[in-house]
Amino acid sequence: MNDYAFTYTMSVRDYELDFQGVVNNSNYQHYLEHARHEFLKTRGGSMSALHDAGVDPMVSKITIEYKHPLRGGDDFVVGVNMVREGAKLVFIQDIHNLANNKLVVKARVEVVCLKDGRLTRGEMFDEIFKDFFNK
Repeated sequence: MNDYAFTYTMSVRDYELDFQGVVNNSNYQHYLEHARHEFLKTRGGSMSALHDAGVDPMVSKITIEYKHPLRGGDDFVVGVNMVREGAKLVFIQDIHNLANNKLVVKARVEVVCLKDGRLTRGEMFDEIFKDFFNK
């Protein structure tokens, strides 16, 4: 597994499966989002506190490559890295099955930030994630 700025471990829940017994593809977006939110929490932030302050990060584009399916009861880890590309925060995320270390998903998530409804560069994230942007 690669080196990541943050990792978060989860387990597949039965209600996330489709009729074939594999995780429905829409649930992978939930896993990726949850890991990003947990990453933010470890840096002292929260989505609700940001919203209350008028700051709303929003996914503008997401690309997901599905490599291998997860099945009911599988444990997996979501790895998160991030870079800044102009006004965008770009999260590079992978999901690995912990039982066999197979790469399940590769994703690139582009996020823009609104402040009081206006598009910004998301400067508040420069401080929150300064340890990762200054590398």
